[in-house]
Amino acid sequence: MLKRKIYDELLKWKKSAEHKSLLVKGARQVGKTFIIDLFGKQEFKSYIYLNFLKNESLKEIFNGSLEPDDIYAQISLRVNNVEFVENDTLIFFDEIQACPKARTALKFLSIDRRYRIIASGSLLGIKYKERDEESFSVPVGYEKDIEMFPLDFEEYLWARGVNDSAVSALKNYFLKREKVPDDINSLYMRYFKEYICVGGMPDVVNTFIATNNFQAVHEKQNEILQNYRDDIMHYAPNTMKQKITNCYNSIPAQFSKEYTKFQYSVIESKGTSKKYESTVDWLLDAGMVKKCINVSTPLFPLKGYEKPNEFKLYLTDTGLLTSMFGFNTQAAIMSDELKSTAKGGIFENAAFVCLMNRIKTLHYFKNSNNTQEIEFIFESKSGTEVIPVEVKAKNGQTISLNNFIETFKPAVAYKVIDGNIGVFGQKFTIPFYMLLFAE
Repeated sequence: MLKRKIYDELLKWKKSAEHKSLLVKGARQVGKTFIIDLFGKQEFKSYIYLNFLKNESLKEIFNGSLEPDDIYAQISLRVNNVEFVENDTLIFFDEIQACPKARTALKFLSIDRRYRIIASGSLLGIKYKERDEESFSVPVGYEKDIEMFPLDFEEYLWARGVNDSAVSALKNYFLKREKVPDDINSLYMRYFKEYICVGGMPDVVNTFIATNNFQAVHEKQNEILQNYRDDIMHYAPNTMKQKITNCYNSIPAQFSKEYTKFQYSVIESKGTSKKYESTVDWLLDAGMVKKCINVSTPLFPLKGYEKPNEFKLYLTDTGLLTSMFGFNTQAAIMSDELKSTAKGGIFENAAFVCLMNRIKTLHYFKNSNNTQEIEFIFESKSGTEVIPVEVKAKNGQTISLNNFIETFKPAVAYKVIDGNIGVFGQKFTIPFYMLLFAE
């Protein structure tokens, strides 16, 4: 069973005095249903599960009155062996995008306060299907949203049998800025390259843990990618289906360039923002990609210096990205034989995923005359310091980072490499796996 950090967030929500309903969003197959089901069974005396896709008749519960007593009565008529225990019952509305009126009902059930309510569904359905339904309103102020992602690298290490003590020992090297013993460093760099190829989709991780077979992993990833493309055909407006598919399929080519800024011309010759901007928005809403925006000046607050038309798109799962490149690319990563420019883009995406799970909001910096590029910058937890991160798939010179340090004098500047720890002034060189601790 995979250990997930979101479980602690669910426990925190249960203890909250707000008593809002919880809406767990996320792209398909990131493990939403599994973890909420486990939470319901382990943390509540009574757990009631409703899936509006598997059992469409459950939608009838919400076709009449949305008074809580009437809803609970209808649930008792349509779901076997239900028990309502006041203050100790969780009701889980799964695939809620298939029943918009259930989303509306969250307001009234939250006000009622007798039972805890969690709803979940894909971002695709919640944002695009429900908006076309009549009699639907979002329960603003009565629900708390959290987004679930694939396993992050620490969760992947847990799945591989690495315990918290080992992670703490690694962090100690990071905090002391001491070189990691070569055998340990090699082991964790191998884990990280595994993570690049396997990624964090639960079914894929479980397949790898059970079989240790990268071909089986690749097959599972291709199934997920096909499911995502099927979702585009199902949820996207008819006029956008092919354009969204083309945009999504262009991602490997976007990462094969020397400069990984997203370019509409890569989707098709003479492609423009006017034609394809809405397709990017759709993929963002679907949770399939995340955007990283360039800033004109790398100073706090970064939001004030954004250049919205200059951005990079990253997949939220590293394994799906490498699978899009093909199995031979995955094999070349594991054997250290990948030499093309795509290697830089793949490792950059992996670094983004690691930072995304810790930092949440990332930007990058490329100056106006294209002489300086820093892959990622973010605001420190103190809120006023801007931290740069330069990513090197192989160890090498960091002219841009050196110039950044000289010009903006950050408290720390990270150089991320396939290597070991090193310190030179403000520049802190770390192996990729230590992005676990960057902040």
